[in-house]
Amino acid sequence: MIDPASTTLPLQLSSEEFEALVVEELDQLPDEMVDGLVNVVFVVEDRPEDGGLDLLGLYDGLALTERDRYGMGELPDRIIVYREPHLAQCETMEELRDEVHTTLVHEIAHFYGIDDERLHELGWA
Repeated sequence: MIDPASTTLPLQLSSEEFEALVVEELDQLPDEMVDGLVNVVFVVEDRPEDGGLDLLGLYDGLALTERDRYGMGELPDRIIVYREPHLAQCETMEELRDEVHTTLVHEIAHFYGIDDERLHELGWA
């Protein structure tokens, strides 16, 4: 594991630049994938709570397949994309865009109830 305190990242993007890239990649996703996202917000954070650089994204919510009573007044589910882990794992902007795209698809799939095993089978994990 990379020591979070002594990391020089191969790519350097500010939080604002990375967030803009995430929005661009989100806009590139098919309408069929994003139209069903109800009460979901996308958040960019520097790192996961543990400070590590291994986790690229996280779906924080209840999968659509597990909801029975869900409606008014519920806090939105969150899809979190972590900036520094992405920057640590990518050497070029093209790699970064591809990895952000994959992370978005992966976390959106969790919203729809697709687990990691199935995502591995499909090549999105």
